[in-house]
Amino acid sequence: MAELHLPGTLPPLFAGLPRTLDVDAVTVGEALDRLDERWPGLRDRLCEPGPALRTHIHVYVDRERAQLDTALEPRSRVDVITAISGG
Repeated sequence: MAELHLPGTLPPLFAGLPRTLDVDAVTVGEALDRLDERWPGLRDRLCEPGPALRTHIHVYVDRERAQLDTALEPRSRVDVITAISGG
């Protein structure tokens, strides 16, 4: 199982969603699908229709930039980070 770390902005939007959890998935996209099964609408917060990550969402697997098709190892660490913009 991969260890998934979510930004602090998501748990307040989804009851019972922890910031860190284990997910059984072989790709980043599948991990987000698993989360969406339990917390409907979560995937839409992170992904554009298509599918692709939203431009302000960055995902890292074991400290390397990742996309939805990036493979996960059984003990991968997945960090989901929201970019901050403004002026």
